[in-house]
Amino acid sequence: MKRILVIYYTQSGQLKEIIDNFARPLRDADIAVDYYRIEMEQEFPFPWTNETFFGVFPESFLQIPQPIKPIPSSILEKNYDLIILAYQVWYLSPSIPINSFLKSKQAKQLLEETPIMTLSGTRNMWIKAQEKINLLINKNKAYLIGNIALTDRNYNHISVITIVHWLFTGKKDKYLGIFPKAGVSQKDIEGATSYGKILLKYLKTGIYNNLQEEIITQGGVQVKSFLLSSEKKGNRLFRIWANIIHQSSHRKLLLKCFHVYLYVAIWIMMPIVWVFYYLTYPFFYRSIRKEVKEVKRIKNSNF
Repeated sequence: MKRILVIYYTQSGQLKEIIDNFARPLRDADIAVDYYRIEMEQEFPFPWTNETFFGVFPESFLQIPQPIKPIPSSILEKNYDLIILAYQVWYLSPSIPINSFLKSKQAKQLLEETPIMTLSGTRNMWIKAQEKINLLINKNKAYLIGNIALTDRNYNHISVITIVHWLFTGKKDKYLGIFPKAGVSQKDIEGATSYGKILLKYLKTGIYNNLQEEIITQGGVQVKSFLLSSEKKGNRLFRIWANIIHQSSHRKLLLKCFHVYLYVAIWIMMPIVWVFYYLTYPFFYRSIRKEVKEVKRIKNSNF
């Protein structure tokens, strides 16, 4: 019997719902599916407060691990044919719980020489986080065989409003009765089942050469070209802010400054950049399409 382990961390439960739908075809095929939810020694709040939300920024972006509870021996003692790593993105990096797990000694014991499939449910920017995940997978001597990236399909600024409402109230409802629900759409959450069916076909043979291309064809990797460009710029600027804040003795003051910067960047700078981007888009169409196609593929893979 094939055995799969799902490693994940979620606060709201959305990612767990995606995982459950994704894994349903595997369970129906009598494949053993174990779950391991990463537990922090000091858990993060949900809903978030303003202070805690911005307070995790430097350590999130810089991928500084924090203590996690030991992985249960019932998980460590088993050999898995495949591991599904399901994660959230915090500040263009994998979340602190995921980073903390991947940088732990037990992670290497669990992941080494095992095929890994990544699955994320995010607002819309996941590419830089996935690159960082890939590096950590390689450091643990495992190998990536597939990636699914589901996002909020609403316009960027609408999704900003709805995600803020969700994160700070804990309510995934229609804000003010007019905005769409935050996060990955229910249609995409339930549609994750189709990617489980694709994986099942490859899992039976253990040969994953064409898995990612089939996932891409079925719409399992969602990328917006403008946000790809914005994410690159944001990653560079976040690095500057994160290093300054992390090393400073004036952390609270600088976090407030970062809060203001983020507000200005999202609501003033990004619309200006958006206009410029689409005015020049026809001149860079081929290179942009090539880049979008490239980021959907698997990197740092043995396949």
